[in-house]
Amino acid sequence: MLQTPSGGAGHGIAAADSGLMSIGTVLNALRDEFPEVTISKIRFLESEGLIEPQRTPSGYRKFSPEDVERLGHVLRMQRDHYLPLKVIREYLDAMERGEAVPLPTVGRQRDGEPVLEPEGPTAVRIGRSELLAASGIGEEELEEWQSYGLVVPLPDGAYDAETVTVAALVAELGRFGIEPRHLRVMKAAAEREADLVDQVVAPLKRHRNPQTRALAEARSKELSGLTVKLHAALVRIALGVRQP
Repeated sequence: MLQTPSGGAGHGIAAADSGLMSIGTVLNALRDEFPEVTISKIRFLESEGLIEPQRTPSGYRKFSPEDVERLGHVLRMQRDHYLPLKVIREYLDAMERGEAVPLPTVGRQRDGEPVLEPEGPTAVRIGRSELLAASGIGEEELEEWQSYGLVVPLPDGAYDAETVTVAALVAELGRFGIEPRHLRVMKAAAEREADLVDQVVAPLKRHRNPQTRALAEARSKELSGLTVKLHAALVRIALGVRQP
């Protein structure tokens, strides 16, 4: 069994049930720890070779408890360690082969400050067709999302991992009747929050010392996580929804 890089082995998401599960059952099992996960995200991770569920003769995916456990590891390593999918796949494959490999990192600590690795892993990038497949949308929808600034390609036309997440979430919200034009207010709020974080770390970013600039990046990630949690809590309060 794989040992999870942070926390227990699977956090109970691959529980005692030894039978095969549908993708909907897997989604429900994961959502306690990963509320942002979607069916599109699971399908995308499969397309990237992170999991290989079985298929029924009619083509339906069936996941074993080991598949669900591996999915949990993948999502946890993305969330907690900001690792690209290629690096995660290689790490988990090595662990399954019984190799003792250290957990990859995007930076090491020196005197309490993060230091950028000269040849660290690069961000995940996917093409337009891969984005369409991962989010389950068509060209027209993607063009509309881009016109509202919800999905923004990189200068070379590719898309990064965060954009894949955004696209999957926009698609999921669309199933509830929330149209992309309704989401412009959320984008504007996110940009204001980003401006606030940038003001805090700007002095560190301008520093000559590369370690201090690396600290700015780490501080930005920490603050972005806190602002996301605060935003979610405020939305729940406004809706009268309480966490169990």
